[in-house]
Amino acid sequence: MFCERLNRPCRPQRPALYPPLSDRAAWEALPGAARWKAAGEEALQNPAAMPELPLSLWLDFTHTGNRHRFEAPYFVRRRTVCALAMAEAVTDTGRFLPALADACWTICEESCWQVPAHNLYIRDTTPLPLPDLNRPVVDLFAAETGALLATVYGLFHDRLETYAPGLPARLHQEVTSLVLQPYLHDHFWWMGGNGAQCNNWTPWCTQNVLLAAAQLETPEKFPVYARQACESLDCFLHEYGEDGCSTEGAQYYGHAALTLYSAVEVLCAMLPGMFEDVWSESKIRNMAEYIVRIHVAGPYYLNFSDCSAKAGERGALEYLFGKRVNSPALMALATHDRTAALRAKDPDHLHHPDISEGINLYRHIRAAFAEDEILRFTAISPQPPRSVWYPSVGILAAHCGGYTLGVKAGHNADSHNHNDVGSFIVYYGAQPLLIDVGVETYTQKTFSPQRYEIWTMQSSWHNLPEFDPDGAKYQQLPGAEFAAAAVTVAEDLRTISMDIAPAYGTVPELGYYRRTVSLEETGITVRDRTDYPSTVALTLMSVEKPALRDNTLLLGSIGAVRFAGSSPAEIEAVPIQDARLRTAWPDTLYRTRIRFIGQVEFCVASKRTQLP
Repeated sequence: MFCERLNRPCRPQRPALYPPLSDRAAWEALPGAARWKAAGEEALQNPAAMPELPLSLWLDFTHTGNRHRFEAPYFVRRRTVCALAMAEAVTDTGRFLPALADACWTICEESCWQVPAHNLYIRDTTPLPLPDLNRPVVDLFAAETGALLATVYGLFHDRLETYAPGLPARLHQEVTSLVLQPYLHDHFWWMGGNGAQCNNWTPWCTQNVLLAAAQLETPEKFPVYARQACESLDCFLHEYGEDGCSTEGAQYYGHAALTLYSAVEVLCAMLPGMFEDVWSESKIRNMAEYIVRIHVAGPYYLNFSDCSAKAGERGALEYLFGKRVNSPALMALATHDRTAALRAKDPDHLHHPDISEGINLYRHIRAAFAEDEILRFTAISPQPPRSVWYPSVGILAAHCGGYTLGVKAGHNADSHNHNDVGSFIVYYGAQPLLIDVGVETYTQKTFSPQRYEIWTMQSSWHNLPEFDPDGAKYQQLPGAEFAAAAVTVAEDLRTISMDIAPAYGTVPELGYYRRTVSLEETGITVRDRTDYPSTVALTLMSVEKPALRDNTLLLGSIGAVRFAGSSPAEIEAVPIQDARLRTAWPDTLYRTRIRFIGQVEFCVASKRTQLP
């Protein structure tokens, strides 16, 4: 899609990515100017705004696998730069300039910009204990840091040169040596090519390299960067079907489809006229609207793969993406969420639970300049999402009678995969009835050969069956060959049926396990039939504490699961202490295991509707 447009005639030009600092009318008129000044003042007064990053913190990951203890201060430093830069930009008084210069100098003094968990040259290998200073690694956050300092350079070059002569040259030098030169002369796995599988890293890193190049390089060099960027983005698009569904799930939308959008915007600015017609491609529009289709209600999203059920609010970039592809539905969802966020304590993500949020200065600038338009956008209110079947990934998102049903067919080799073929999620409005737990805080083990030792990745902790259940001996297996078979979806997108036995590999005496899930106005019906001759234990995960009454499982005060005939059941409380899981769920979840032989049928409904 992108490479085929590279031969079009074009005159590269240095893009005007934002108004210059001298345009005081533009900067001082920003609706969030007072908010950004206050954030800068907070950073000035905060003694922990530029925390230490000693070697012992880097080695802590090597020794323990803990990512957080190094990454938390690492990201604090970068959010501090954003806060100080935005405060100085909206005021232009010089008050924040010394602290901004100090912060940028401190980041320049870092030996490397990749985080310890990403200190590797071959994908999915063990990170190296220490960085090789002669061979920089361009990971997600080295690229982010390059874009950050390049934007400081582009916005404040003259002010910084007056205050600290030579500092802009230092910023230029560090970004060039740690990001731009490695990008042009080395090949990292996320750049694609040679049959490599890409994921959200590809557009995320590409976006930031382009931002750095656009502000530091001469226009004559832009085509060199554009060629590599286009090759990478085409590799990334190859991982998507025409339907635009993400294998990585809703929480990665902001780092996948949305960074693709930003990368293309920068390409359009660097090489005017070359890529403008990309926005009319149906695949790009489908990728943009994926987040609308997978939305449940309120803060909740259908969360397969390594995703939280609360996948984050939509904001300015989603609005601008929707505007580019002519999607009022995406613009409306983004407007709704952004308006609500502006009433919150941290609308600019400087203190976001996801510690990697809020570190992209260019993204803050774009959001700041789009805010007035977003607040005035009233063309359409958020509408209930329509049902959709994504054949490329095997995801059904169905909506009816206030219910949202998500079902995964597909296989167990998705990016950020969980072994969850055939699992389903049920909501009534914004009330979770049966859930996908999500994933705990990332550690070294998360992306290691021991990944599926983690409980949240295993099929026995999804809404799925176990065979030989007392020992949980037979669970689903990872890999593309462990997939749903004979998948059928009704024309009205309310019923899906599949055989999930192949996802379990070889299970003695198991020939098939046929699951049919149907959505009606009154709730969801699940029919499971199998030729397995022994006892099967069916797991159901819930937020509400279940109570068994005859053949009905009461889900607190909000819903119920009624079985066709009584079945032995075990209810287990699951303590939730992990910080990442606690952003979506309370301190306790529940696993119910229903035992049956041959077949089981049950209906899930809210107490606001009558169980069939």
